[in-house]
Amino acid sequence: MAQRDRDDPQRPSRRRGQGELEGQVLGALREAEAPVTAAWVRERLGGDLAYTTVVTILTRLLAKDVVARERRGRSFVWRPTADVAGLAALKMRRLLDGESDREAVLASFVTALPPDDEQALRALLEAAHASDVTGGRDVVNGADGTPDGAED
Repeated sequence: MAQRDRDDPQRPSRRRGQGELEGQVLGALREAEAPVTAAWVRERLGGDLAYTTVVTILTRLLAKDVVARERRGRSFVWRPTADVAGLAALKMRRLLDGESDREAVLASFVTALPPDDEQALRALLEAAHASDVTGGRDVVNGADGTPDGAED
């Protein structure tokens, strides 16, 4: 039986896209000025999600190394270690790692890119190569290898 929208029982509820909640939770954490509780994240997202759903999402993000947690009293506080772009990049790398013909997957990806994205990708690859050759700062990630904008 299909789930129904709470406000309109006649209308089926909209199914979220894959990773949409993870992105929203990570976005809420990035807005916080300090580590926050799951209850804070839940309220920041409008309070419609169950507390356990928020904790599950945070735990999944922890397993992906894009958030960190520490115990404060009887609960945990959470903070981001990567941004939404870093999470998307992690998903892309994991998908690629699961394929046997990486070159074919990359070729298919590149040929499907719009010209602007292809140009941006070329520029990033050239800058990363120049950085590797000169031993300079990584342009895609911070000096420590974490995505730019990620907090420690």
